[in-house]
Amino acid sequence: MKREDGSSAAEVGPDSGENPPIPPGESYGKSSGKPAGKQRGRPRSEAVERAILDAVTRLLEEGVSYDALSVERIARTAGVGKAAVYRRWSGKDELFLYVVKEMEEPAYEGPGDGPLREVLTGALGRLRQIGLAKRRSALLRVLAGHVHSRPELWKRYHETVMSARRERLAFVLRRGIERGELRDDIDIDVLVDMLTAPILARILLRDWEELPEEMPRQIVDTFLDGLRPRE
Repeated sequence: MKREDGSSAAEVGPDSGENPPIPPGESYGKSSGKPAGKQRGRPRSEAVERAILDAVTRLLEEGVSYDALSVERIARTAGVGKAAVYRRWSGKDELFLYVVKEMEEPAYEGPGDGPLREVLTGALGRLRQIGLAKRRSALLRVLAGHVHSRPELWKRYHETVMSARRERLAFVLRRGIERGELRDDIDIDVLVDMLTAPILARILLRDWEELPEEMPRQIVDTFLDGLRPRE
């Protein structure tokens, strides 16, 4: 099996204290039908994952282009073997998108259960924070530039990072419809677009315009006023 960098699975070397390569037909953590015993190898180290992510950002900060950002180079910079990278990500694209997502948006477990107005305002507030981070962070602008300049990577960014954010909003809106807080005659995707478009337009199309703190609440108030269930 060929990797993204052209190497085969057999060419991937040892990975500095991580689990050994997985034999065909086997995977770590799967039950074999026998009583559970000690898993092969040592547990995956969070420190190894952090070293890999830090290596990507360090290389980009040093001016390494996306094309030159190979898995082998990342692993060497992190002080691990290539297998340590491939156990966590399928290749450079997936790893790069993970770094973009991590930098853009801190860990988020999902929408809370509360008043619709407050939950939506919080969701748009996070979107605004992502926009502000991109404006303040030179590295995030570099990351965004790499993504935008590659159609296939841009498509995968939408399918992974953006689609997850949209689905969280869609979940909140469906719940609002079920509770009778929103009209049920408009497509969910249209509702998501209506909510996010004003902030996204300023982030992507008019990045010289401010993103005021009160903007998320203004959008949500206008949105909910127009979408109350009809009597």
